[in-house]
Parts: sequence; C-alpha cells; structure tokens
Amino acid sequence: MKLRYSSGNVISPKVHEIGVLAVGSHLENHGAALPIDTDSKIAAHLALQSSLRSGAKFLGILYAATEYDYIKHGIHIDAEELAKKRLLPTLKTAKKCLNIKKIVLVNGHGGNIPLLNYLEDIKKELELEIVFNNKIVEIEGPHAGTGELSMGSILGIVDESKLEKHCNFENYPEVGMVGFKEARSIDEGINKGAETVETEGICIDLELGNEMLEVAIDDIMRDIKGLLD
Repeated sequence: MKLRYSSGNVISPKVHEIGVLAVGSHLENHGAALPIDTDSKIAAHLALQSSLRSGAKFLGILYAATEYDYIKHGIHIDAEELAKKRLLPTLKTAKKCLNIKKIVLVNGHGGNIPLLNYLEDIKKELELEIVFNNKIVEIEGPHAGTGELSMGSILGIVDESKLEKHCNFENYPEVGMVGFKEARSIDEGINKGAETVETEGICIDLELGNEMLEVAIDDIMRDIKGLLD
C-alpha cells in the first residue's frame, strides 16, 4: 500500500514523521472551580490543535506526571519512573507503529520539568529527535489562578458557580499555592505568584485565556516546523 502523505491539510508530507504528545497531570487539586485533570486537558488541547493545524501525528497524552517533593497537591510518581517506565515505552511504540522519527512533548504541568534530565538518554536509546515545549507553563501564571481559570473557561471545564469558593485558601490552599508554606519558602517564583493572588485576586478573562492558548499553539507550531528543517 502506497500512502498519500501529501493529502489533506499538512504543512509538508514529512510532517507525518513528527508526533505530538501531551504531558500533563491527571490527579492534582485545582481549587473549587477547576477539575483535577486541568493540566492534562489544557496540554491535550494544545497538542491536538497544533496537530490539526500542522498535520503532525497526535499521540494523545501520557498517563502520569511527576512533581517536586515540596509541592503536595496531588498524586504523582517519581521522575525517573515517569521517564523510563511511562514515557520511553510510549515513544517506542509510536516509533514502531507509526514510523515516528521526531517528537514534540507538549508539557502542561510545571512539575514535569525534571523529565528534562532524562530526555537525552531517551533520545539516544530510541534514536528520536525530541523537543520539550513548556510554553504554557511559562506564561500561565500561578497554579489554578487567572490564567488557568481563563483558559479553562474557554475549554468549558470551569464551574463558575464555585468561583466564590475557589479563593477560600483555607479550604483550597493549592490555589496560587497560597497555603503551601514550604513551597513558598523554597521557591521564590511560587512565593511571588502566591503574593500576586493574595493581593490581586483571581478572575476569568476570556481574552487573556484565548491569547495564552494561541501563543502556546504558535510556539508548538514553531517547534514542529523547526523539526522539518
């Protein structure tokens, strides 16, 4: 069978060699108004949209996440286990079954950054080019804050009837990580984000949410195009 790689809305027939895999977190508290799999849903949306716009292969999402020890808001696994027992086998299967040669990992969870420590070994073992796209984590702001609420509202995952409860930091200390004293003392970025939430509050801004999603998708598209060069 000769496949028609040039058919459809693809930026290049070679784009079929590129896979886009979302990496998020499915089991993590996000206050009262957002679901526990917020990071995964945002990452999956970004990965799918960039796949639709480019023609790259959408590989779905990894079914686990890792996190720093001092941030306790969900159920996560060790970074090495995530890399070697979850990510590596997933990419190996994609390479074998779909003839994937290059990968864009779309990360939607800040706790997954330690995966970077294992990517070089995975690249060598599988002989794959791998790009780790972290754009949405870099721009979304405090955990479960205005950025995630705004994007979540566009995606339809926010329960607006619970917005008033969302900023009850005693019941939902993970919002802005306001109630995470250890994390705030260790990470200055987390502390600044928490202070912003405490002083400025949280709201839904649909224009901001759409802008964040589009900026992240554009960045993923640049990675995909870069892999074609």
